Amino acid sequence: MTDDEVARHNAKVLFCAQALGGASPAIVISLGGLVGQAIAPDPTYATVPVSLLQLGIAAGTIPAALAMRRFGRRGGYMVGTTIGMVAGSIAAIGATRGSFLLFCLGTFLAGFYSAYVQSYRFAATDVASVAFRARAIAWVMAGGVVAGIVGPQTVIWTRDLLPGSPFAGGFLGQAGLALLSFGVVAFLRSAPAAVTVPGQGGGGRPLGEIFAQPRFLLAVLAGLVSYGLMSFVMTAAPLAMVGECGHSLASATLGIQWHILAMYGPSFFTAHLMDRFGRVQVVIAGLLLIAAAALVGVAGTSVAHFWIALILLGIGWNFGFVGATALIAEGARPEERTKTQAMNDFLVFGSVAAASFSSGSLVNAGGWAMLNWLVLPVVAMTLAALIWGMRRRIFTTPEPALT
Repeated sequence: MTDDEVARHNAKVLFCAQALGGASPAIVISLGGLVGQAIAPDPTYATVPVSLLQLGIAAGTIPAALAMRRFGRRGGYMVGTTIGMVAGSIAAIGATRGSFLLFCLGTFLAGFYSAYVQSYRFAATDVASVAFRARAIAWVMAGGVVAGIVGPQTVIWTRDLLPGSPFAGGFLGQAGLALLSFGVVAFLRSAPAAVTVPGQGGGGRPLGEIFAQPRFLLAVLAGLVSYGLMSFVMTAAPLAMVGECGHSLASATLGIQWHILAMYGPSFFTAHLMDRFGRVQVVIAGLLLIAAAALVGVAGTSVAHFWIALILLGIGWNFGFVGATALIAEGARPEERTKTQAMNDFLVFGSVAAASFSSGSLVNAGGWAMLNWLVLPVVAMTLAALIWGMRRRIFTTPEPALT
């Protein structure tokens, strides 16, 4: 079997794993703020469980890379899905007992599981040729379309599973999905690429040298801003819809469902757009869509305004993050990929955690409109950096020995 045949097989397996594992954050995001609002000792802590999900992703990137170095991709992902099962069970117990600390532990561990899920997009490129690499990433990301349906629907289907605790059932569903994913990742085929982590060697240039490249640094910035702003707005959306504007839980949950579908749906054609127009151009389009989402959020607070803003936000995230991922995958040599990917995700999800932690207090203090106004200057500065890079031809200068 050729390398691309192995890559195609693994991309299909990882598509299914993404569909199941990608539902976990959707469940936490849909319910975490509402459970937090109900059981937190202070209302300003309502979004802490969702923020801990993002912090768990950042904290889990290096341990996930260590697990994959020790056990390989397949064994490492089995460890990840086991963590997912434990996370959902603990969160369900915390929600049932009204224990905010236990619930927060569950969402933090869900972030650890998601750190493994986030690396699926890179795992698909392990043995892929340059021509197939962007398509492999897009295939895996497209699994999020299914996750966008499975996650919110799990919340709806399980809301009456535990009488007297309407939110706990969703987290039991989360644990069940992780169990299914355990069986899926068992079908992964081994790749010859060595798995390393920052500071653990494995050949190639030092991380400092790699990250000092303007081309690589701008790619990391694009991914960091795309994901950070998306999380900043998305985390606050259910609270703003239900708490600030009086919309129903069903409307908020469906808004998150449409958002997640918009996040992953474009993956079916994002690779084609990147081939047609270029990686950086697609990233710029994504940032402009994120800005458009913020302007819709400022314009009104009806259910339609929220849903349209969340849809635009999701599409913008897809273009920005998938485009940045492709640039990062192409910016490192084969022996450098896993350590650069792990460090990139650590930086990205560290910023996402900070954005998520701040969004709850900001939406409580200044409201939904103010939160959206804050998005615009960050987008403007990032666009300026990318346009500067294009004018300096940073993205068209080939790096040595990148295959």
